[in-house]
Amino acid sequence: MINKYILEAYKIFEGKELSKELIENLSEIKGEDVLDLISLANKVKNKYAEPMHVCTIMNVKSGMCNEDCKFCSQSLHNNADIERYSLSPKEQILEQAHKAFNYNIKSFALVTSGTGYRKANAEFNKIVESIDEVHNKVEGSRVCASIGFLSDETAKILAEHNISNYNINLQTSVDEYGNLIASTHTIFDRIETIKLLKKNGVKVCSGGIIGVGETIKNRIDMAYTLKELDVDVIPLNVLVPIKGTPMENRKQTDVYEIAKTFAIFRLINPTKIIKFAAGRETVMKDFQALLMLSGANGFLTGGYLTTRGRNSQEDQDFEQQLRMF
Repeated sequence: MINKYILEAYKIFEGKELSKELIENLSEIKGEDVLDLISLANKVKNKYAEPMHVCTIMNVKSGMCNEDCKFCSQSLHNNADIERYSLSPKEQILEQAHKAFNYNIKSFALVTSGTGYRKANAEFNKIVESIDEVHNKVEGSRVCASIGFLSDETAKILAEHNISNYNINLQTSVDEYGNLIASTHTIFDRIETIKLLKKNGVKVCSGGIIGVGETIKNRIDMAYTLKELDVDVIPLNVLVPIKGTPMENRKQTDVYEIAKTFAIFRLINPTKIIKFAAGRETVMKDFQALLMLSGANGFLTGGYLTTRGRNSQEDQDFEQQLRMF
């Protein structure tokens, strides 16, 4: 017998928005009922969301961040053993963009460690030059970026240079950000940048991390905040505990909790791209396909800044298999 709350949730196919109370009830289901919830989320994805979205990123500036995000190996406050380097040259960025395009990955993102660019300084201008170089030399590519906090000035410049998507994650709920993520800035710095990007016509990629000590209610609250901000892509990461960060010893979240989270994000944001990012192969391993069928319609391929990913050829085959469901 199907759980009564899952049966009630089928009204989403009548074009009705599910209440937050119903979503919270769905978040409490356990056992084999979770499989019915996953099935519902996959059906909602197939009906309302676009086909599979695949992207890759390049870490173009590593280990140079003054913010104290507790999960992040890039922070100078932490002691992770990573390679640290300043901004990569245009030629190196272009080479990686060509490699991505050769694997038919059209979305290629430049990612920097650091607080961001509230002024169009020399380094910001070099990033913009690299964006132009990829646009000019890799025909058909969509260039994305994740370079921290912006001002209206820098958001406008990125819009003028045809940035495709801009990533800035909320990471967790508004109420818990200061406790779980960082103290050197607030979640409202992130929200301000999202609003500036939307104002300037840039599509926004914003999501969060599962497994930093948050509750399922925190995840639901984040999903609704992202809905209110009308972001275009929602990446969900599963925490990869990194030695040298405050979260190096965090226990892995149960798979069924992660699956429920993906499904609930799909029910709250039925038309959006929900992208499975970090932790897909390294943490979820045998369960990654199950989670990709829990409402996700996108994934990040290749490496994830300072943690490894899976090679693009394997993920091309994986994508083709997922299209059958």
